[in-house]
Amino acid sequence: MSHQLFKLIRTTIFLGGISAVSVPAAAATDWSIVGLGTLSGTYSVARAINDYGQVVGNGNGVDLAFITGANGVGMHYLDTLGGTRSFAFDINNSGQVAGYSSTSSGYLHAFITGANGVGMMDLGTLGGDYSIAYGINDQGQVVGISSTEGNAAYHAFITGPGGVGMTDLGTLGGDYSVAYGINNSGEVVGASTIGDGATQHAFISGAHGTGMVDLSTLNGTTDSLAWDINNSGQVVGFSGFYDDFFGYYSVKAFITDAGGASMDGLEISQDSRANAINDLGQVVGGINQYCSDCTPSSFLYSDGTVTDLSLLEPVVAAGWSELTAVGINNHGQIIGWGQLAGSPGGGSRAFLLSPVVAVPEPETYMMLLAGLGLLSFAWRREGKQSPFQR
Repeated sequence: MSHQLFKLIRTTIFLGGISAVSVPAAAATDWSIVGLGTLSGTYSVARAINDYGQVVGNGNGVDLAFITGANGVGMHYLDTLGGTRSFAFDINNSGQVAGYSSTSSGYLHAFITGANGVGMMDLGTLGGDYSIAYGINDQGQVVGISSTEGNAAYHAFITGPGGVGMTDLGTLGGDYSVAYGINNSGEVVGASTIGDGATQHAFISGAHGTGMVDLSTLNGTTDSLAWDINNSGQVVGFSGFYDDFFGYYSVKAFITDAGGASMDGLEISQDSRANAINDLGQVVGGINQYCSDCTPSSFLYSDGTVTDLSLLEPVVAAGWSELTAVGINNHGQIIGWGQLAGSPGGGSRAFLLSPVVAVPEPETYMMLLAGLGLLSFAWRREGKQSPFQR
């Protein structure tokens, strides 16, 4: 197996218009965390979540990918492509899963499943022996990486809807590229070597993978990588330095504007990586995840505020620590893995962290009713029917 392939396998309640009685978003949200369990081993990791709360990931014991039902309930194995192991990296809102599996011949091939993880289809390769799928959109377009003919190079790919057909996305001038994320317009993000053949830059494509645009890097750094893109075209990832021995280091999480414009670093002082973004522009990522002398944690970036997820009171109270957050859906549910006190074997456990809308206090209800009453009175004064009456 090549060095490049090995490296890859080693990421409110709101009532509009009644400001006097609206409940602030920060005050209206609490959190709950649940462990997703394991199937037959001592650890599990969650890789992606859709808007129904279906989660995909992997564990040990048996090297098979898993999928859950809605809100992380019920974990069961996915199939393989004839081999002994499979890995899941993404899931769309139909429950189609993308990842890779060993085949009966021992090679690793990208796959797509049917709805709710049923069945498994081999996506093939770009002419070589290996391929891995990292992302999928709601049309079933899949992106990832594949070896080219003779395993001469590794290039990013995109498929058509339903995983049909595999197209080489090319590079930014080097001989290597990989695609990690795709939105529902078919805009693709990932990383590619540039003309010098060594430096890697994040990229974004046009719709359905057309063209490849260099997103460059944050000031003072040489390398960058894009992990995810939302349906507005906002891109997240990290920028720093790359070494063949150490990998990426001294990195800083970034976010772009719509369409990949204007890369900006998130205001996090430590080593940080942005892993996922939802359509609200909320970002999750890691802090000090690869620092040997640091305590790893994860963050949520929302409306300009950064929250350390490992320090949330419900997280600490439930015995969780050292969270790694890698996915967030459009309901703000966050998945990843972390350490859970008292777990047999001491391995990481997949988690689902969900926002909980607080129940307003009695005085809030009174203010709300008073506000609605005033509006109704005003409508009657104008001789109009109240919108709150049938």
